[in-house]
Amino acid sequence: MAFKGALVIDTEKCKGCAVCITGCPQNPKCIQLSHKVNAKGYNYLEMTEDGNCIGCASCAVICPDGVIEVYRAKVD
Repeated sequence: MAFKGALVIDTEKCKGCAVCITGCPQNPKCIQLSHKVNAKGYNYLEMTEDGNCIGCASCAVICPDGVIEVYRAKVD
């Protein structure tokens, strides 16, 4: 059975350290740093348009600031 994940990222608290990107087993086609910046001037995390997230939550676990929430659903 396959799973599809979705991320909710607090973009205003993300400091763009990219630790989550290196910890993602689906990298490089799941998450990336945005070209946009938040109010503090940091490029924040975003999901890619490919949507290859499997909902493993590795990014949320490794995030030093705890700005990522992961949701997953079964896919038929």
